Amino acid sequence: MNRPVFEGIATALVTPLTESGINFEQFGTLIDWQIESGIDALVICGTTGESSTLTDEEHRAAIEFAVKRAARRVPIIAGTGSNHTDYAIDLTRFSCEAGADACLVVTPYYNKATQKGLVKYYTDVADASTKPIIVYNVPSRTGVNIEPATYADMADHPRISAIKEANGNISKIVETSRLIRGKMDLYSGNDDQIVPILSMGGKGCISVLSNILPKRTQQICRRFWNGDFQGAAELQGDLMPLINALFCEVNPIPVKAAVAAMGYCENIVRAPLTAMEPANYEKMIALMRAEGLNI
Repeated sequence: MNRPVFEGIATALVTPLTESGINFEQFGTLIDWQIESGIDALVICGTTGESSTLTDEEHRAAIEFAVKRAARRVPIIAGTGSNHTDYAIDLTRFSCEAGADACLVVTPYYNKATQKGLVKYYTDVADASTKPIIVYNVPSRTGVNIEPATYADMADHPRISAIKEANGNISKIVETSRLIRGKMDLYSGNDDQIVPILSMGGKGCISVLSNILPKRTQQICRRFWNGDFQGAAELQGDLMPLINALFCEVNPIPVKAAVAAMGYCENIVRAPLTAMEPANYEKMIALMRAEGLNI
């Protein structure tokens, strides 16, 4: 098996926006802060990065900018999935040529696909890629779920290297782990399931929480890998109120507000997303302060 794209925590990074586009100055500052905080990788233009409402030009520019700004300090993982296979292939090729280290490819949404169709979709994208592909399963958003046996059907492809699993079903994830037998790396796609997935041999998490607490989120993995399983579980538990606050409204509404409160971007989400409800915002800010954030 090839070396993992990363081990530990990859931040699913927010995209700082203005009313008319991407604020690249803020984006660069945010990338630098994440790297200086010791994060293990960055995901650009994922769900948290509002990829669904970025224009094609913005999407490509964000990936190019992040690759150049990171300057090989950490792996850059580009979100390149689509419900149109040809577009996913084109964006994946572009990202590879731009210097991304891997591509995060979400399942086709809205039009969906059968399990057979999912195998073909990922095979077609991986065949066109020169970098590792991370399969992203998030049925709550896409309306389609990858079954464990389907992962097994894809596991021998040399560039389908990993899974970001956000189906929330631990039993299904256990079955997936059993069937892929280490042929694909497994990452949690949910901050509330980092320890359970590590216990199944997972390599870490693609995280929303680490947008605001990169070091604390990393500590969950570090404690676990250092043999402090109870400490990892306790830290996971301690962070649960804040994790829940970050998902009390649809992602990335709360985390964008949180990053803005820390001064790294403006609190601008692109329609049809709307600003966070004031009561939810105040609760989240109080939890952030309780974690020692100076806001």
